[in-house]
Amino acid sequence: MKFQPSIIDTSDVILPEGITEIVELLAKNTHEVWASGKIREGYVYGIELNEVKKTHPSLVPYDELAESQKDYDRNTLLETIRLLIKLGYDIERRR
Repeated sequence: MKFQPSIIDTSDVILPEGITEIVELLAKNTHEVWASGKIREGYVYGIELNEVKKTHPSLVPYDELAESQKDYDRNTLLETIRLLIKLGYDIERRR
């Protein structure tokens, strides 16, 4: 059976002004959470992903990731924010 993703259409959602500023911080934190989990599982940095040796090439600081990897996290977060707004949640900064 082939997996068919079922994505909720958020193309009609307009993001609040200034949201891209927080997306970078969220993307960095998401990477840190992911990396912490991998390290807890016993993974270390390695040139290639090897589940037996528990090495992963993305176990580096966020700033050292390839731009394409950062874009993946950014786009996932932007889509999550769009979905939250579509579901009726407000995204605003408390002062």
